[in-house]
Amino acid sequence: MEYTSFHQILEAVSRNPRKSRVAVAGAGNDHVLESVFQAEDLGLVIPVLIGDEARIRQLIRGMGKDPESYRIIASGDGEECGQAAVDLIRLGEADYIMKGLLETREVLKPLVNKANGLHTGRTMSHMAFDEVPGFRKLVILTDGGMIPHPNLEEKRDIIINAVSVLRSMGYERPKVAILCGVEKVNPKMPETVDAEALVGMARDGIIPDCDITGPISYDLAMDKESARIKGFDPERSGEFDILVPPSLAAGNILNKCLTLTAGGKMAGLVVGARVPVVVTSRGSSSEEKLLSLAVASLVTQQEVQ
Repeated sequence: MEYTSFHQILEAVSRNPRKSRVAVAGAGNDHVLESVFQAEDLGLVIPVLIGDEARIRQLIRGMGKDPESYRIIASGDGEECGQAAVDLIRLGEADYIMKGLLETREVLKPLVNKANGLHTGRTMSHMAFDEVPGFRKLVILTDGGMIPHPNLEEKRDIIINAVSVLRSMGYERPKVAILCGVEKVNPKMPETVDAEALVGMARDGIIPDCDITGPISYDLAMDKESARIKGFDPERSGEFDILVPPSLAAGNILNKCLTLTAGGKMAGLVVGARVPVVVTSRGSSSEEKLLSLAVASLVTQQEVQ
């Protein structure tokens, strides 16, 4: 099973009679509530709204909805609000978290606090899901938002996180490409050495349930014709489910090229804890927020089946 478009994901989530409950930390913002209510209207989520109760009620009324129809949890700002969302997860009263009008660290810090029991022990990472015009399937890029210069152990965790998420979505054995500038191991290019080591980890079962190829350049990973011309085995070219860049900067630049220049659509999650977190920037479109909610809902719906 693999997803070729966000439309497929939206359909899969809306068909499921069990709606995921999203704890919205810092819900007192009109743009945040617009995306949450849009997802609710499409049958994707049941929201639990956390933050300044008076402000949230005021915004709900301004959007023509009844505040009494929603569960609203009064909370202070900052980490207190993030902790309230984590408490809902811990108590089984929500399935995942959406960061609203908070700093990312104010949600992630209580999430990884061992006392809350939601930390897996792995490094947390960011997954970008991109639907690119002309490409036949969703491109998953990780990590372009959390770890500036991941070492080998962190790259291992990044891959395990992404594979775990995709398997929960129905991917049987995700195919992973370790992106580099060349296809041969070169000691002067440490990312190629890491790529070789990661391939070995997959072969030895240290990174389970996936197939890893690397080092491999972007053109060979994405295009069979380029692979054929360069004499590279084209069997997996254009078939990879997960692309792993060598650094945050490389991943961030590539992701923005796919969305801003190539006209792609994006959803983003922070993964590596026991539940995903929808973390979008203040400048993210309402569509990106909606699609991120849809992906997180699909992940959590599949996990409980």
